[in-house]
Order: sequence, then structure tokens, then C-alpha cells
Amino acid sequence: MAELPTGTVTFLFSDIEGSTRLLQELGDRYGGVWEEHATIVRRATEEGGGIEVGTEGDSFFMVFRSPVGAVEAAMAAQRGLGTHGWSHGSPLQVRIGLHTGEGVRGGENYAGIDVNRAARIAHAAHGGQVIVSEATRGLVQRSLPEGVSLRDLGEHRLKDIDHPEHLYDLVIDGLTADFPPPRTLDARPNNLPAQLTSFVGREEEIAEIGKVLGLTRLLTLTGAGGTGKTRLALHVATEVLTEYPDGAFFVDLSSVTDPALVPSAVAGALGVPEVAGRSVLEGVKDHLRDKELLLVVDNFEQVAEAGPVIEELLTSARKLKVLVTSRVVLSLRGEQEYGVPPLEPPDPGRLPDLPTLRRFEAVRLFTERALAVRPRFRVTEGNAPAVAEITARLDGLPLAIELAATRTKVLTPEEILTRLDKRLSILTSGARTLPERQRTLRGAIAWSHDLLDETDRRLFARLSVFTGGWTLGSAEAVCDPEGLDALDGLTSLVDQSLVRRTEPDDGHPRFTMLETIREFGQEQLRIAGDLDLILRRHAEHFLALAVEAEPHLTADDQGEWLDRCEREHANIRAALRWAIEAGEADRAQEAAGALWRFWQQRGHLAEGRGCFEDILAVQSAQGPTPARAKALIGAAGMAWWQQDRRAAGASYAQALAIERELGDPARLAEALYNLAFVVAGDDVGSATRLLEESLDLFRQVGDERGMAQVLAMLVMPDAQAGNWEPVIDSLEEAVEIWRRLGDRLHLAFDLLWLGFAHGRVGHRDEARSAALGSLELFLEADNPTGIGIAFTDLAFLATWEGRHEDAIRLAAASKSLNERVGGPPGAIGGLLEGDPVAEARAHLSEDAAERAWEEGLAMSVDEAAALARVPDTVQGAGSQDPRSTR
Repeated sequence: MAELPTGTVTFLFSDIEGSTRLLQELGDRYGGVWEEHATIVRRATEEGGGIEVGTEGDSFFMVFRSPVGAVEAAMAAQRGLGTHGWSHGSPLQVRIGLHTGEGVRGGENYAGIDVNRAARIAHAAHGGQVIVSEATRGLVQRSLPEGVSLRDLGEHRLKDIDHPEHLYDLVIDGLTADFPPPRTLDARPNNLPAQLTSFVGREEEIAEIGKVLGLTRLLTLTGAGGTGKTRLALHVATEVLTEYPDGAFFVDLSSVTDPALVPSAVAGALGVPEVAGRSVLEGVKDHLRDKELLLVVDNFEQVAEAGPVIEELLTSARKLKVLVTSRVVLSLRGEQEYGVPPLEPPDPGRLPDLPTLRRFEAVRLFTERALAVRPRFRVTEGNAPAVAEITARLDGLPLAIELAATRTKVLTPEEILTRLDKRLSILTSGARTLPERQRTLRGAIAWSHDLLDETDRRLFARLSVFTGGWTLGSAEAVCDPEGLDALDGLTSLVDQSLVRRTEPDDGHPRFTMLETIREFGQEQLRIAGDLDLILRRHAEHFLALAVEAEPHLTADDQGEWLDRCEREHANIRAALRWAIEAGEADRAQEAAGALWRFWQQRGHLAEGRGCFEDILAVQSAQGPTPARAKALIGAAGMAWWQQDRRAAGASYAQALAIERELGDPARLAEALYNLAFVVAGDDVGSATRLLEESLDLFRQVGDERGMAQVLAMLVMPDAQAGNWEPVIDSLEEAVEIWRRLGDRLHLAFDLLWLGFAHGRVGHRDEARSAALGSLELFLEADNPTGIGIAFTDLAFLATWEGRHEDAIRLAAASKSLNERVGGPPGAIGGLLEGDPVAEARAHLSEDAAERAWEEGLAMSVDEAAALARVPDTVQGAGSQDPRSTR
């Protein structure tokens, strides 16, 4: 083979589309067809000045010094393939991808991200198509061969590539140019996470799993921890993504230990909000009912009791398929099990030649991961026996191989083998009750652990208490009170692949452990006698975070804090569970009471309400304490937004009774105000008396925030009577207070009521300004319940402006959102009282009204918000005097 070029080169990958099916159809004749195809591709490559790097299965890997030469070769190959007289009688469809990047040698091959990017671009193409990257386009655009042009395909997410890639279609005169969208992660709806390392091997398993998925609706990938079940499932999902019109969605259960929370985890992955009066599971079933979708559910072994949830989903959604990863089979009806084998290692006693050795999947994985930490690493004649022995001693387990490969940064393969061999023999001799592969994996983790210094070992064990990841600050708070250097320790643990670093959208790095490694870490923490202490520190840290978050959940920085609570939800959940089990009732009640606005605004209503029920039922939590009153108020808030007015009233009444007994005027004022909300639905007079008592107490303690809350609610009698001018005066006073205090949540709600009041008296400009201001605040906070109420407010204004069809569309959009995420039980004391749809229908034909309603139901939030922002251009007779409707 010619010397492979380095520096800037252009990579070409080609692959036969539908080769597995063709092999099954042609049998022994397939080899002849492949040779015909190979002759054409090789000739085109040679004419373009390219070099064949290698073949794998049905694909070619070529490299070119000239990007124009690569384009000419791709063009010649597709023309040759398209005009060839095939022995089997039909054209062979080959997809080709081109990318220009850095040619970094890795043994007799290339390594690095640019090779992976080129392979992913080829995979995105369809049979007969050539797709090129932005880098290649920039170099060839002005030098394209005659009869060739480029068509912009836009940006696309590629499997295993962090950032979107701008792709272009090579349009070749005389050949098909009409192709479906590229086969990328954007081709179908999905939430499949991008992988930070390349996927190695598993071609046979991928093909087998794809075939089984075509024949069954529930497939469980089983195997011990570390066999690569998750990566394999995600890779299969991306491979088959285009086969599912409604996409593929990943449900990560690694941080879920309560089977009752599995429906919420599935709902979160699918983006299905909770709906008042309906269980989360019913909401998911309704969402999936008519969808053709693949659901990938990871780490099911720790919530195996939730297996019936999967059965219910499959029963209610006939087009749904589920791919599960679990260490144990689920034993569900219709379940097909696929045992994930380890990667194939070579036989150290019968070593093949070097090129053959490098093709073993276990050796390929070791080499790829070693190159990541030592770019000059090569498998050579000298170290080949040690590399082969390492992969064989580790039974081909991917996680174990990756842990060993990271050590090439400081150790030779021979040194790694010596140390690893010693640790495995010790471990396997002392753990006979474990399956062999499980002992091997534990040995690999234990060996990596043993190579840490004492300080890093202690940090590693302590980090295992986190659930769902952590930040550097949390690591320092929970693990570092005695002076451990968490930053240096985390850097070391990331280098050794015992901890993984992720980069969320907010730019603040987070760290995670694979569940298998986390379990080992907790064992070490238990052995050291530190487990209870560190679990307490973890709980104290996140319970304190919940309390700290409370004032921010309605303030100017509410978006940042809502996102922060979302990221730490699994840790907060674990902290609350610890507090309940440890009998720390007051702390659990205080933290949960502080969090209820997070659960409400982010749609975790069922989980939040269930948490309050558990906390309030603790025997040590029954006393009349401020913490219990706070938790009762939170529980009432959850019930209110689930439209359970009776339960909300009962909890608010209990909280008020406790506060009257305790006598703190500020807390008593808050309890009176809360109960007034529920009472107002039946008796505005009684609600007003509660509010007046509350206002006196807030004034007594000088609580301006509390006074503003009550002033806004005291407009109810005037609103019910239709006296809108005093309503406007009071609400404008409250709005000014909220602006000064920076309370965005209360500002949004009072702007909403103010817009309605202005609309009732025909102040169209003031009404729109207030209502749109409310909508924008709710949109910025990603508060779907508030957005729904704002749409209703704007529907009233639209019909009073004479925009009757828009009014119905907005009301329908509000209805759709309310059904998905819940909302308050109804109008409060004359505010938003009435029916904008009924008012609008009176001015429209039945057909026009129905059409507008259906259009509104189909609108996204963004589309409805854009409609709401449309300036009022209706003049004169088209407008309606809203005062005539009272």
C-alpha cells in the first residue's frame, strides 16, 4: 500500500445501501456483485489520485491529497455504478461521504475526529448520493468538475459528533438528484444524547438487534454492568431512527430508584407535561397512542417492579416499540431477550499477524481509547502480545478495556498487564459467588481504583453519593470539608475514566459516574465506615439548596434557578428521601415547602404532591410546627394546580390552624392569604374578610410583598360588580410594587389581571400592553401553566377588539396547553370570568368558528404567541364594547 499522506487530506467513505438484504437474496452470488462494485470504486479512486486505506464489511475508506480529486473520484464512482450492467440484474446503490480534515496516523490507519466525521457524513447519505462537508465545500466550490454542482442541505446533527455539521449534496448531471433528507439525528424527532467517544465494532450485533426489532415490539438487551448495553442501544436507535416517523426517545433511569417515578421519567423524556386530574401514565399513553416511535429505556434493573408500565404503554400504543437495557430480563409478555456479548478479544496463545490483530474489536477499542490520551500510541509487534493479553484477561468487556486503555498515558501495555494481572487474581479468588464476567469487571474497576493515591480514592468513594451528576461546587461542599482538593481530584478521576465530564447548555461543567462504577464507589465508602456521614452531608447540601432557591423561584433570576433545580432534581429527590428515612421531618418539610414553586412551574405536579404526602405522613412530622405549616401550603399549591380545590382547601385550612396556634404574624398573614384563594371560588365575601385580616398583619410587620399580594386579591368584590376603575387602580399599584421588588411571577399574574380589567373598560392599548407583558414573562420563565392563562386573557382581548377568529384560536391554544400541563381550577372573583369563545362565536358562522378552533388546537406555543403579538388593526364597527357583555 502507498504511504498514507498526513496534514490536510480529504477522506472518502462509501457503503452499499441494503447490503444485508442483498446478501440474503443473492447468497453465494453476492461476492461476485461486491467485486464488480469494488472494481468500479477502486478505479475511480486511482483516477482521482486517492489511496485505499481499507475495507470493512461492504464499505471502502479512501484518502486523497486533493479535495478536488476526491470529488472527481466520487463523481466517477457514482457514474460508473449507475451505468454498469450488474450481473444480478439491478443497480447497486452506494452512498458516499467526503470530509476534509487533519490526517493523523494511527498505526497503518488514521485516527481522530475527522475520520469519524467523514464516516458519519457517509452514513447520512442515501444510496446513489454523495454528501460533502462544509470544509470540503469551501476548498472545491470554485474548482468543481464540469457537470457537477453543490446543493445546500443545511446544518445537521451527526451521530457521535458534538456540534452540527453543515452538509452539501453533490449534484451530478445525468444521475438521480432527488433524495430524502439526510439520515441524521435531525431526520426524525429525538432526544438521543450525543456521545463524546466513537463507537467501535459491534457490526454483527447491530445487524442482529435491528433484525429482531423488526419482529418484536419489546426487546431487552441484557448483560452484566460494563458490557456496553447503553452505548449499543443508543447506536442501534440512531441507526434505525429514520424508520420511525415519530422518532426515537431515550429514557435514562440511572438516577431513578423508585418504581413509581418511572412514568414521570418517561413523560419527561417525551416532553409530556402533567395534566390536572389525570395520572402521568395516562398522559404518556395518550401521547403515544397513535405514534410510530422507538422508546429506549436504560438501566431498568433497579426499577424492575415497574415492568407493568412498559406493558401498559405497549398495549395502548400499537405502533410503539421499546428497547430496554437491563442486567436482568423483565419477564414481560411478548418480551424478546438479547444477551449482549463482550467484544471479541484475540487468543493470546495463538496471535495472528499484526493487521489481523488490529481488526479484533477489543483491540480496536483499546487502541481508540489509548489514542485519546496518548496520540502517538501504536499496536506494534513489540506490544501486541501484551495488548492481546489485556483484552483477553478483561473478557472483552468494553468498560474494563476503556479503564485499562487510559493507563497508556503513563504505562506501557506490558506494565499495565503486570499490574492488572495481579489485581484480577486477587479479586477473582475472593469473590466466587459472583459471575465470572462480573468479577472481571469489578477487578478492572478495583485495579483502576488501586492505582489512585489515597486522597483520590477517598474523593472517588465520596462522589458516589451523588445521583444524576454534580458540579465542582457541590463536590467541594459534600466531599471536601477536610481539605480535599476536589478540583485536582476530579481532574485525576476524569483522566482515569472513573468520572465523566459533561457540558450542559449553561456552560457550567457537570460530572457523572457510570452506575457500575458508582456502586463500587459506594462499597468503598461503606467499607471505610463513611457512608452514613457522607450521605448526611449530601442531603444537608441539597436540602439547603432547596431552601436557598425559594426566593429566586419568583424573582428576576427565576429562569436560572428553575434550571438549576431541574439539573439537581435527582439529588434533591435523594436528599428528601434521606430526610424522611432519617426522621428529619422538619428539614424535609421545610425543603419541600420551599420547592413547591419549582415543581409547579416545571410541571412536576404529581411527583411534588406525592413527596408532600410522604413527608406529611411521617410520624415525627405531626406536631404544629412552622415547617409543617410550610409543607401543608406547598401540598395545597400542588393540589390547586392539579385543579383539586377540595384538597387544596383542606391543606390550607390545616396550615392556617397551625399558624393561629403559633401566632407569628407574618406566617399567619400568608396562611390567611392562601386560604382566601380557595374560598373565593365559592364566597367572595368570606375571602375578602380573610384578605383584610391578612393585610392588617402584613402592615403590622411591614411586609410590602405580602401587602401587594393582598391588594391585588382585594379587587374581587369590585371585579364581580363590574366596577373596573378601582380594580385597575389597585392592580397598577400592585404592579409597581412587583416591579420595584423584582418579583417576576407575581408581576406576570397581576399584569394578566390588569390587562383583563383594562379590556373590560375598552382601554385597548393598555390592555394589550399589560397582557403581552404577562405573556413574555411567562415565556421567559418557561412556565406553561402561566402561558396558558395568558392565552385565555389575550383571547378575551382579541374578541373585544373584533378579532373573533383569533380569539377562538388563542382560546383553543390555551385549552390544548391546559390539557397537557394543568392550570388553576377556574376564574377567581370576577377576574377572567366568562367565555371568550362564546363571545366570539356570536360574530362568526359555525364553520368559521370550528375551523378557527381546530387551527388553535394545532398551534405550538410559539405560533400562538406570535398570533397574540399581532398588532390590533381592527377599527370602527368591527370592535365590540366589552362592557356590553356584563
